[in-house]
Amino acid sequence: MMALPFYQKHHQHYDRAYRHKELESTLSQYQKEEKRKSAVYSHGSTAYAHGSAAYRHGSAAAYGHESAAYSHGSAAYGHESAAYSHGSAAYDHESAAHSRRSAAYSLGSESLNRMSAAYDHESAAHSRRSAAYSLGSESLSKRSAAYSLGSEAYSHGLKDSNTMVEDRSYKLSPKAKRAKQSLFSEEKENKAIDYVVPMFTGRQVYVSGITDTEEERIKESAAYVARRNLFATGEGISATRVATSSSMEKQHEKKSRKVAIRESAERLALKKTLEETEEFHRKLNEDKLLHAPEFVIKPRSHTVWEKQNVKLHCTVTGWPEPRLTWYKNNVPINVHTHPGKYIIESRYGMHSLEINKCDFEDTAQYRASAMNVKGELSAYASLVVKRYKGEFDESYFHAGTVTMPLSFGVSPHGYASKFEIHFVDKFEVSFGREGETMSLGCTVIIHPDIKRFHPEIQWYRNGVLITPSKWVQMHWSGERATLTLAHANKEDEGLYTLRVIMGDYYEQYSAYVFVQDADAEMPGAPASPLDVECLDANKDYVIVSWKQPAVDGGSPILGYFIDKCEVGTTHWSQCNETPVKFARFPVTGLIEGRSYIFRVRAVNKAGVSIPSRVSEPVAALDPADRARLRSHPSAPWTGQIIVTEEEPAEGVVPGPPSDLNVIEATKNYVVLSWKPPGERGHEGVMYFVEKCIAGTENWQRVNTEIPVKSPRFAVFDLAEGKSYRFRVRCCNSAGVGEPSEATEATVVGDKLDIPKVPGRIIPTRNTDTSVVVTWTESKDAKELVGYYIEASIAGSGHWEPSNNNPVKGTRFICHGLLTGENYIFRVRAVNAAGLSEYSQESEAIEVKAAIGGGLLHAAPSPPYDITVLESVHDSMVLGWKQPKIIGGAEITGYYVNYREVIDGVPGKWNEANIKPISERAYRIHNLKENMVYQFQVAAANLAGVGTPSPPTRSFKCEEWTIAVPGPPHDLLYTEVRKDSLVLLWKPPVYIGRSPVTGYYVDVKETEATDEHWRSVNEKPIANKFLKVSGLKEGVSYLFRVRATNQAGVGKPSDTTDPVIAETRPGTKEVEVDVDDNGVISLNFECDQMSSDSKFVWSKNYEPIEDESRLAFDTKGGKSKAAFKDLGEDDLGIYSCAVTDTDGVSSSYTIDEEEMKRLLALSHERKFPTVPLKSELAAELLEKGQVRFWLQAEKLSGNAKVNFVFNDKEIVNGEKYKMKVDHNTGLVEMIMDKLEDSDEGTYTFQLQDGKATNQSSLVLIGDVFKKLQDEADFQRQEWFRKQGPHFVEYLGWEVTADCNVLLKCKVANIKKETHIVWYKDGREIMVDEEHDFKDGVCTLLISEFSKKDAGIYEVILKDDRGKDKSKLKLVEAAFADLMNEVCRKIALSATELKIQSTAEGIRLFSFVNYYLEDLRVSWLHNDAKIKYTDRVKTGVTGEQIWLQINEPTPHDKGKYIMELFDGKTTHTRMLDLSGQAFDEAFTEFQRLKQAAIAERNRARILGGLPDVVTIQEGKALNLTCNVWGDPVPEVTWLKNEKPLTADAHCILKYESGKSASFTMTGVNTIDSGRYGILVKNKYGTETSDFTVIVTPVMAQIAMVMHDADVQGPKLNTITIAKRKKATATSNCHNEGEKEDFVKPHVEEIIATEETPDPNETLIVEEGDDREGSWQAAKESDVKSTVPEIILHPTGSLIRQGEKSVETNT
Repeated sequence: MMALPFYQKHHQHYDRAYRHKELESTLSQYQKEEKRKSAVYSHGSTAYAHGSAAYRHGSAAAYGHESAAYSHGSAAYGHESAAYSHGSAAYDHESAAHSRRSAAYSLGSESLNRMSAAYDHESAAHSRRSAAYSLGSESLSKRSAAYSLGSEAYSHGLKDSNTMVEDRSYKLSPKAKRAKQSLFSEEKENKAIDYVVPMFTGRQVYVSGITDTEEERIKESAAYVARRNLFATGEGISATRVATSSSMEKQHEKKSRKVAIRESAERLALKKTLEETEEFHRKLNEDKLLHAPEFVIKPRSHTVWEKQNVKLHCTVTGWPEPRLTWYKNNVPINVHTHPGKYIIESRYGMHSLEINKCDFEDTAQYRASAMNVKGELSAYASLVVKRYKGEFDESYFHAGTVTMPLSFGVSPHGYASKFEIHFVDKFEVSFGREGETMSLGCTVIIHPDIKRFHPEIQWYRNGVLITPSKWVQMHWSGERATLTLAHANKEDEGLYTLRVIMGDYYEQYSAYVFVQDADAEMPGAPASPLDVECLDANKDYVIVSWKQPAVDGGSPILGYFIDKCEVGTTHWSQCNETPVKFARFPVTGLIEGRSYIFRVRAVNKAGVSIPSRVSEPVAALDPADRARLRSHPSAPWTGQIIVTEEEPAEGVVPGPPSDLNVIEATKNYVVLSWKPPGERGHEGVMYFVEKCIAGTENWQRVNTEIPVKSPRFAVFDLAEGKSYRFRVRCCNSAGVGEPSEATEATVVGDKLDIPKVPGRIIPTRNTDTSVVVTWTESKDAKELVGYYIEASIAGSGHWEPSNNNPVKGTRFICHGLLTGENYIFRVRAVNAAGLSEYSQESEAIEVKAAIGGGLLHAAPSPPYDITVLESVHDSMVLGWKQPKIIGGAEITGYYVNYREVIDGVPGKWNEANIKPISERAYRIHNLKENMVYQFQVAAANLAGVGTPSPPTRSFKCEEWTIAVPGPPHDLLYTEVRKDSLVLLWKPPVYIGRSPVTGYYVDVKETEATDEHWRSVNEKPIANKFLKVSGLKEGVSYLFRVRATNQAGVGKPSDTTDPVIAETRPGTKEVEVDVDDNGVISLNFECDQMSSDSKFVWSKNYEPIEDESRLAFDTKGGKSKAAFKDLGEDDLGIYSCAVTDTDGVSSSYTIDEEEMKRLLALSHERKFPTVPLKSELAAELLEKGQVRFWLQAEKLSGNAKVNFVFNDKEIVNGEKYKMKVDHNTGLVEMIMDKLEDSDEGTYTFQLQDGKATNQSSLVLIGDVFKKLQDEADFQRQEWFRKQGPHFVEYLGWEVTADCNVLLKCKVANIKKETHIVWYKDGREIMVDEEHDFKDGVCTLLISEFSKKDAGIYEVILKDDRGKDKSKLKLVEAAFADLMNEVCRKIALSATELKIQSTAEGIRLFSFVNYYLEDLRVSWLHNDAKIKYTDRVKTGVTGEQIWLQINEPTPHDKGKYIMELFDGKTTHTRMLDLSGQAFDEAFTEFQRLKQAAIAERNRARILGGLPDVVTIQEGKALNLTCNVWGDPVPEVTWLKNEKPLTADAHCILKYESGKSASFTMTGVNTIDSGRYGILVKNKYGTETSDFTVIVTPVMAQIAMVMHDADVQGPKLNTITIAKRKKATATSNCHNEGEKEDFVKPHVEEIIATEETPDPNETLIVEEGDDREGSWQAAKESDVKSTVPEIILHPTGSLIRQGEKSVETNT
């Protein structure tokens, strides 16, 4: 009876692989199968005749690192024993195959004679393949062993050998070895099922699999070398497979007791084959075995046409088998970086490299490098790719191995022709239902029809090739291709494509197939899940995943049930007791080696759905075992038994597992993963999983009864929301090991969030039964499966799914709609966590065919401004600008063509690139030096390739040697505003002889000449962007950029397109926001987005690729960039641009100050406080009460306040009156009387939501005593104020007129109250009696002087009592009052000013009032001035002046005016020298000539109206008179720009006096601001007027002829105009007359009369006539006239100074 591990002795039912009876039955079947096979084989030796048939089923060999293959009971086992076959000298075909892998080695001639296997004398080929090797080495004889070299782990040489060691090796145990787990594999319907069989016998026996070719023999030999080296190091042991049977084992055990018989048979066989064997041993000598690689067949060079396939072949020999690597131009070829481009194959020493669809870039030298331990050897081949020059059809270029020009297709039968493939009777968009049979068919017509050349028919679903299966059948009748879905499921929904391939050509046709859900078995039950898959399968568990259905039956899906079924049975069992919502579930408790299929059912409150389509079968195997089974053929029966045997001895307790991690966590389960222990002995290990609640050490075993075999485990029955820790222990027959390190605390809950709602659902018309729906993807969605789209007829409220299989991408065509109906759409996103909420409903759209059959885009226009950015001897770099018309879709790439120009004659165009270029710069290679070329560029989008640009001018291909850099390129402007824009560019391709150090940006107006280019920046800037400010609104500009390096400034770039400086309506800026959680974000909104528009955020105008600092969120037309942790790394310019718009963009700069402000605001929002308008304060009320109060900026209705005194809360009561006003935020507490016990600290604590604040007031010591005394005094004052009393006692103030005003403020006055004034005890009689309305009593003393000194008193009295107040104005008090009067006068003095007069220069200052007591003195250059007739001073009114008549240079210098008020001297200083003197002196001289100049300056005599309103189509004529000597020049203006006369606008100027403006047939574009400017050498004058042209229908009717006006009939209205005049002489205000405007049917004539220029200004003389004259000169008084409004009644109404509108 087979020994079992301790943990299996009581649980033999758990795994039948451990039961001897089942194993015996399986082996018996194998024996029966063997007996049915032929017993005679050509490779059999005469040993078959001697035939120990008992060994026919017993031949086996095993791999080992320390021992050879032994007989189970061999008495010859000793120190020098050799390994040999289990005794079988007779082989049939199967046993011969085993012997080819056997590894019997003779360690000496004597032991060889005793123990080597029998070999057939005639089977030399068989001997060469056998694995019986004699090492002939005494040192190796101590280490052993017979090796089977057919191990799959070593079949690929040393590399795979190392992999095997890494995966399955472990260190040798210091104790005696125990049995190692083995693997039993049975193939059943191409599915492997493995059984682990531990066996315990006296020796280890390793038997390899069967090898049939010389190639495998070579691999076995190479593996032998690797094993020998590994064994010599003693570092590890590799677990291997052993194929044997228990029945064979029994036979071996019996025959091992008859050693003599077996040895006799072996000697007979050896006598016949000894010669061959010894020769074979000599060949296997180590030194002669290994040799360097050698190319038997070298790869040859090829020349092929473009888009052909080519295959390079070579054959290499060497020992060990060389590893071959392919190189292109000495660069290793990586097939993963070029998927589909290269195919590398290696088989039986033959190697090949296939290159698909060759292009010019594939022209290169290819090298095949072979290497092994003995050396390396290379072989070379060249590939030249040529292009066919003739006309061709691009549709015929497809992959194929052809040798003719691409315009011809070559069939396998040698026919050269063009095939035309047509589809008729095509399958259209199809709709089916689950469970139905669907058939798609299409008739194919091929011309010409070649009978011997049949087409290849391929079907694709969603771009994936479909292979026949039980679900899908395909048929080709010779004319019609059909595909049948025998049992349609939702998995079958998708885009189906029929591809017909004829030689090198193919055509294809596609249509969508929709599969609806089958009817539910229960009404209201959900639809079935789909796409059930098995992931991460292991020995006893597998993860099952699926996709949620689109239809939930009307109520939310509560979860899913998972069912399993063992392959070969029909019994389904449910894997979970309660439904799981997560669309992944780990199924445990599988039996190792068995295959299973799975299905899933959805459940809601109405019931359970029908099951999903079953998954593909999956075997419960270790992944490494599954990989070996896939790559290594098993025995030709139902499976392969692999048995490992060892001496039964005491085992080793395994160590702890490593790398324990939680790889998935949901609210239903947690999946753990770990690695097996490094120290575990020779037998397999199992695992116990333990858990504990985080923060405790109370560990509980999860799998208490049965340990698990896989290094994966799913833990169920965890409490949602709690945190757990996990650890794992290993166990075997020796016991349970130490636990692993515990995991970090894991919270039970779904780690994968349900995706967010998709946004911006935009439907677009397609056909009369379909609509294209686009949307924006769900943000931050993880593991997104796809989207479900639903449609509904607007207003019906009934939604139908448009797809039952989630679609990826953000675009879908909804078919099967009703023509003419209005539909709305919504979208849901789905991942393993569930389905998102529904998106917002789209706008309704009518289903009808779009114009052009649904074509939404057009090809782009040609690129332009193509220039050379760099030129070398054999290549040139081109740059160009994006097409002006992109066709409604983004540019997907560019195509560049070039042609040679010889002697001015251009040649044929050549393609520079096959694949489209995304950048707007491209290097063209393989050009001829000093050859002249022309270029053209075409752009492409979704609609196709646009028209190529016109040929460029000719460029010569030559090496640039200039030292300065080349031109920058790809200039782009953004953030265009009325006064600024941001210019971006890319650096030059050619940098010159030194790196680029900076850039200069040049600008000029579009209409300006090249001489007007100016640099925006004086110093070079390092950035590749610049914000250009100071632009003029409405002006068009051009820009260019120059690069500079140490050698100088390079050639400028091409100019940008013209751009107008304007801020477009609706322009919005990036705004910064700080939300209530303190999150700082930048926000940008755009209302001009299309369905393809996207927000692109940049930092310093470089795309933000690292999103670790920012989180982006876009919803509809709004985008937010939120800072995760704003810091110094985030300083910079943040810009946001919206694609597919007309340049919508904006930016925001965050510098250090802004960062500090935002962080402070963020902290305030994150930790809010109740803002206070005022802190806690105390004040006294009129009765002596004490009021404590503070005021918050605002308080909500839920705000609370706690009142605290000396850390104890006080409440409202008799002593404390508390009040909180939530509207005003006022909080107060009133105490009637402040007692000694009230000394301490008062605190008000505020709480409003999560915002808090408090304020305290400390009243102790002197502060408290002072407040208490003031309260007592206030209380007494209150009693005083019960009668008439003084609020403010008697005081004085100096008025602005320097009069003295005695005043006091009184209160509680009534009608009977009397007030009496006294001075020095004598009553002052007051003329007027006080009415006390303002509560102020005053006594005005004018011309205050010494006689007014004395003691003043005022008394209030009535029947309630009296009160009095005194004021002493004597001695010092009187002097103080007088000083104050003088001081105020001195302080009011203005700064000294200069005034030039006709007589000289005057220095002056103004004061508010002048008093004789104020002493005035003047200083010149710090010396007092002596006054004379030429220099004198005086006072005129409030002006204090110093007059210098007929000034001379001696009068230059510093002048100081001193004002002494009795205490202080106040000064005003002026420096009359230098420019100030020169200007004043010049003005003095000019004024002498001012009168003459004033009479002769240019002026407008006849006025023009302010506003003229005229009907469209009428004529406008305006006339005015001008005057000046010399005759002035006249210029008419429109919108401040000179107006040029033409046929529409007639300008006349007659005799230098009359200027007229005539506009015939006015229209609305003539509206604007007009003006006339007259100018001569004495001055200029302008007059402006506004013309408003109204449409005919908008004209306001005015009745002008039925006027009811008193007096003469109104003929003309002349309106005086405000004129702007600039003259060289002094301008006096001129009188103006009122004229009138005469309405006319056809035109308006406006004139203005101006007073005669000889008229003089009349100025009244007086004491201050000079000052008044100067004030009149400085004032800019403009003439105005009242507005004249003509009413329909004809009345004339004047309404102030307004414009006049006259309608014609």
